Amino acid sequence: MGRAFEFRKERKFKRWGNMARVFTRIGKEITIAAKAGGPDPDNNPRLRTLIQTARSENMPKENIERAIKRAVEKDQGDYEEIVYEGFGPHGIAFLIETATDNNMRTVANIRSYFTKVGGSLGTQGCVSFMFDHKCVFKVKKDGPVDMDELELELIDYGVDDVYKDDEEDLIYIYGEFESFGNIQKYLEDNGFTIVSGGFERIPNVPLKQLSQEEKEGILKLIDKLENDDDVQNVYHTMAMSDEQ
Repeated sequence: MGRAFEFRKERKFKRWGNMARVFTRIGKEITIAAKAGGPDPDNNPRLRTLIQTARSENMPKENIERAIKRAVEKDQGDYEEIVYEGFGPHGIAFLIETATDNNMRTVANIRSYFTKVGGSLGTQGCVSFMFDHKCVFKVKKDGPVDMDELELELIDYGVDDVYKDDEEDLIYIYGEFESFGNIQKYLEDNGFTIVSGGFERIPNVPLKQLSQEEKEGILKLIDKLENDDDVQNVYHTMAMSDEQ
């Protein structure tokens, strides 16, 4: 098990504390995917996977349909995906993914969150090299799966980490960002049920250990960022647990 597994342990119980936030985030992703590839999931693999993700989070059907409808309505503003980078207290690097219909509002809010805790919003590229951009699938399959054989097969499809979470009874698959479509096709063609599929930024540098007191400012910044309606995902280089 590699860095993706360790990264997931850090975030397992942290992301998206309530359903409303989950639905907002996934709804925006559905709208963006439908805008880019069309509203028919049969002809839009990315949209098809996002709908599966939404269902796995118990997102109501009408919310999914509303998100798709937004993509084809001319009077609706488009979401722009923008990544912000910066440093929090104690040199902790931050990478923030947003989906916004008002960039001026979003950048002003994010800059204020950093400033209030003594951090700073940086320029493009100042921390992105510290994170690998990966695609990730959660899947399951009826019957036994030979994990070693599956991992060997998936290497040719751009996969670099595969493991099973026995607690959830799900298989996690991490691969190169550009390999999303190839991996999705393999899974669909080989009888796997895709529970969810998406992208994550995984730190490629050692996570920084801080004292509990030092963590307070960082946690405050994370909380502010994650509760902003324009923010989709927050990644950082602080170790959340005491063991690495």
